[in-house]
Amino acid sequence: PGFPVVVFLSLAPFERNGLKLFHVRDLDYDMSEGAEEVRPALAAASDGALAAATAAAAAADGEVDIDLSKDITAALDTIGLADDAPVASTSKMRYVDPTPEEAKYLLDFLRSALTEGSGEAVVELGVGEGEKSGLSPEHMAASLATLRKLAAECEADVSPVRVRQEEQGEAGDFLVRRRSDGDDFIEVRVAVVGNVDAGKSTLLGVLTHCELDNGRGKCRTKLFRHKHEADTGRTSCVSHNILGFDSTGTIVNGPTHDGSLDWTDICTRSAKVITFIDLAGHEKYLKTTVFGLTGHAPQFAMLMIGSNMGVVGMTREHLGLTLALNVPVFIVVTKIDICPPNVLEETITLLQKILKSPGCRKMPLLVSSEDDVIVTAANFVSDRLCPIFQVSNVTGAGLPLLRMFLNLLNPRTALNSDAPAEFQIDETYTVPGVGTVVSGTCLAGTVRVNDNLLLGPDSTGQFIPMQIKGIHRRRMPVTAVRGGQTASFALKKIKRSAIRKGMVLIAPALQPRATWEFDGDILILHHPTTITCKYQAMVHCGAIRQTASIVHMERDQLRTGDKTIARFRFVKNPEYLREGTRLVFREGRTKAVGVVVRTHPPPEKEKSDK
Repeated sequence: PGFPVVVFLSLAPFERNGLKLFHVRDLDYDMSEGAEEVRPALAAASDGALAAATAAAAAADGEVDIDLSKDITAALDTIGLADDAPVASTSKMRYVDPTPEEAKYLLDFLRSALTEGSGEAVVELGVGEGEKSGLSPEHMAASLATLRKLAAECEADVSPVRVRQEEQGEAGDFLVRRRSDGDDFIEVRVAVVGNVDAGKSTLLGVLTHCELDNGRGKCRTKLFRHKHEADTGRTSCVSHNILGFDSTGTIVNGPTHDGSLDWTDICTRSAKVITFIDLAGHEKYLKTTVFGLTGHAPQFAMLMIGSNMGVVGMTREHLGLTLALNVPVFIVVTKIDICPPNVLEETITLLQKILKSPGCRKMPLLVSSEDDVIVTAANFVSDRLCPIFQVSNVTGAGLPLLRMFLNLLNPRTALNSDAPAEFQIDETYTVPGVGTVVSGTCLAGTVRVNDNLLLGPDSTGQFIPMQIKGIHRRRMPVTAVRGGQTASFALKKIKRSAIRKGMVLIAPALQPRATWEFDGDILILHHPTTITCKYQAMVHCGAIRQTASIVHMERDQLRTGDKTIARFRFVKNPEYLREGTRLVFREGRTKAVGVVVRTHPPPEKEKSDK
């Protein structure tokens, strides 16, 4: 409702009683919903008109004018698609003083945009089709008032993103975001990767604590989880940090009196939460970094590069991993306050050359204004665009543009709440007074407190019933979690030693089965010699991290750059795999990427025997 509908009628002439008649033979209805209603209605109208026309022609024994329009119009009326239905205007004046019908269509459009954007949308005022852009101040104020009124009906707020001068006046982009109801907020996960000493933890400390660094690592000490990290200044584990925005786009992070962040307070006041997954940059922690990129299911990746060091060390490695896992990446060049201009220019030039190379095929864009931020945020989901930010954690240069980009960044994963529940486990804990707690990502469906799911597979490939005792999202208790969100579950009557990373909590309706073997379509990125059958390496697939061996290949041997379908067999435990999941095959300096194309669960009899 509210959108123009295009109906194509294929008319086939044929002879009936000496008269050439036209009959509706086929129908192409240009909308995904409602086609099954339109076809029978139009077919019935056409058949009825044809029968009446045939009878009239036989009685008149001559030419008869036949008009199907009334029958077709009546058929469209019965399903609410009458020809005289008002159509939503595309004029730049559509928000100035809309009629009740136009207001209804604009409201339907806004609700649809909010649903598609997971609770937020950017609306452009002062721009229409086929006319010069710009509105007078009075008309812009009236349009904004109408938009705020419509947003209020959707329980959303409006905040200006950019107002610009056009040929005939003002035009602007406005962010419409639903208000948070306390425990249901928009979640965006961003993995932070880059070479060691690129300034990853420092930038996260500056963003999340809303204060500048002193140039000697003051902000990064607030994020370290272990004493050896504070001593060496190097992150060695996967850590999470959050940045909250309210419905008007204002940052709500505020340190308490002891300098720490109250996650519960931030999530309660936020309508959108950016979760930064801080990963290790040192080469000896590559296994941890790969697990963070695969197991924690980031929607975006932020690649950090020190402007004074350039593209060195693990930078290319991490960029290759994000490309292999199909994670959209944006780049932040840090330390521009201490970098000589010629060195900064060389770093940017080399970076652009790498991004444009055949292996990356990205379109780099240096972000230097709010206009660039709007363009990159709106088109970032295309996977081709790669924005490049230049910031300084000491002077604060470039940070406002980066914060604006993060505010507009829209999650790519749709909330598939109606499917059977599926939750992958990436961490396990033992909490005093609570018991065993698992954390991970809900891949599909909705999980509620006291739901009964299946936990597995164990070492024998079995799944056991498990009840959810409690749910937390970002340290805040909630009653449910939906697909695409991360959460922690408290489980009943099970020890932590019985759970491992890579297990799943899944709805019994899916009837899950564990598998020892699977087929993968793999591409060898690098290997010093050749790969043959019985070759073993570490497989990263979602939250699964286990050694597997190749038991069969379509080719006798593989070298760098080769592609084939190979059958793998897990060495230690069976796993639950989904077809279409991306995998990384790694052993030392050998790396391969691929996709799971087929699983081979054992027959039911064999499984019961085991």
